Amino acid sequence: MVAPNGARRTKSDHPAIPVTIAETVRVAKACFEGGAGALHAHVRDQNGEHILDAGLYRELIGEMKVQVPAMDVQITTEAVGRYTPAQQRKLVRDLNCAAVSVGFAEMHCDNDTKAAHAFYRFAEDEKIAVQHIVYDENQLSQLLAAIDSDHIPARPQQMIFVLGRYTENQQSDPAMLQPYLDVIQSAHFDHDWSVCAFGSGETSCLEAAIKAGGKARVGFENSLWNQDGSVAASNMERVREVRALFGQ
Repeated sequence: MVAPNGARRTKSDHPAIPVTIAETVRVAKACFEGGAGALHAHVRDQNGEHILDAGLYRELIGEMKVQVPAMDVQITTEAVGRYTPAQQRKLVRDLNCAAVSVGFAEMHCDNDTKAAHAFYRFAEDEKIAVQHIVYDENQLSQLLAAIDSDHIPARPQQMIFVLGRYTENQQSDPAMLQPYLDVIQSAHFDHDWSVCAFGSGETSCLEAAIKAGGKARVGFENSLWNQDGSVAASNMERVREVRALFGQ
């Protein structure tokens, strides 16, 4: 999966950051040709700011169906300190998309357990693929407990482990994966998992994830750097480097 822009970076961070829908689709197409199987999509408002907007997502998904029909599209509900769980849930209900990433902690930060459970049930009923975002091993343990208790229905689930988000200068290291693996090894784990990693250690972290049986999300949302420390020219360059780790 490629995450080409995220919620925060702009062209001042890198001129190849896609901001408009047309730019995002163009980058997604290039990354698909470079080996990415799916797009993790953020949309921006007229000022280039992160926004949760069903209309903009419909436009993006529609353009992807025309220009890159074989590439899966996953939207995000990331709050970025601007949106409540109720607003995040409303976006998914209004859009009724095929796939969405949802922060496990964000969805529960208002302590409205009933609403969260109803949201997960809605996603299950509508066959919306939810990828649960977790930022440490404690959140992973809480997520697994929620699945086991049927707070989050059905097995298996999709989840993504985030490395380096809350470290100094947002730098990741492959050793950060081990606490997640420890939880996996101690649990009845039959779930689909992947990793994204911040900073210049992105490639090394994704390589460790692949070797451990996981999947990889790569792109300028999390890192601008190649494994040799150089700044990548494009998201496609990052995709190609990581794709090579699969031996394909």
